[in-house]
Amino acid sequence: MKKLILGLLGLAIFSSASLTYAQKMIEIDGSSTVYPITEAVAEEFQKSDAEVKVTVGISGTGGGFKRFCLGETDISDASRPIEPTEVELASKNGIEFIELPVAYDGLAVVVNPKNDWVTSMTVSELKKLWEPAAQGKITRWNQIRPEWPDKEIRLFGAGTDSGTYEYFTEAVVQQKKASRGDYTASEDDNVLVQGIASDPLALGFFGVAYYEQNKDRLKLVSIDDENDVNGKGPQLPTYQNVLDGIYQPLARPLFIYVSKKSAEKPEVVKFIEFYMTQGAALSKEVGYIALPDQAYPLAWKRFEARKTGSLFHGVQTGVKIEDLLKKEA
Repeated sequence: MKKLILGLLGLAIFSSASLTYAQKMIEIDGSSTVYPITEAVAEEFQKSDAEVKVTVGISGTGGGFKRFCLGETDISDASRPIEPTEVELASKNGIEFIELPVAYDGLAVVVNPKNDWVTSMTVSELKKLWEPAAQGKITRWNQIRPEWPDKEIRLFGAGTDSGTYEYFTEAVVQQKKASRGDYTASEDDNVLVQGIASDPLALGFFGVAYYEQNKDRLKLVSIDDENDVNGKGPQLPTYQNVLDGIYQPLARPLFIYVSKKSAEKPEVVKFIEFYMTQGAALSKEVGYIALPDQAYPLAWKRFEARKTGSLFHGVQTGVKIEDLLKKEA
């Protein structure tokens, strides 16, 4: 009997400890583009607070929002602002959210290093290649430019659950979620990297950080927006070009969305504070463009005040994040 009582007591203590530990879990899912930043932040955060376990998934911006709006995650990574239908789903399930910008990204258009004919493309050429009408018709390189070889084009791009897909189609095709369907698609950018790196006839697009991590296996293509506002022609998604607004129209802000209910947890508060203070340096470390210095304290104030709703939905290219945050503050 004594052993039984001691055994039950031990089980109770173990169960209590397990429950306490389970309450110190932070679950994050969403954009594969934002993933490298959030994963880097999570790794560094856990070094300073070993009691908190942070899990980071990559189901895509749309997939992440589906889980987030059902209350399944604490934080959602997003490579675009939340959409009205997602806000409606969140509201239906009693989920309020705090929207925080974390970095800038330039969408990289890349080819295989063995491709020796493409150095730049115009937005019109990208549209001709990716619009729905191109499916089954624009299939060879010389159909884009006559001087390019009469060889097959093999396309790789973000899956339809990805915010990158939505942003790319809206920026290039001028219609969100409208593109040809005969390409290799994935919400996991590593799959796209592998495909392009192993195929000399490939072309694809994804967040610039994945190019930076694999630059010895890929070749970056300069993009010409054809408006020539800056008088500089084709541009690469470099740190300064994105920050200065020169790399258009494929530069965009990146976000995290925090459940207001989860924001009541001390460990989530600590994690967000760590993100807002260390995110700039870690964004640069993994190949992204940090926001201007003043943007992070303003975003932290937004979190501290628990300001819910989307500040950035519908914002057009060229609007500065720090200006929007200052206006709200």
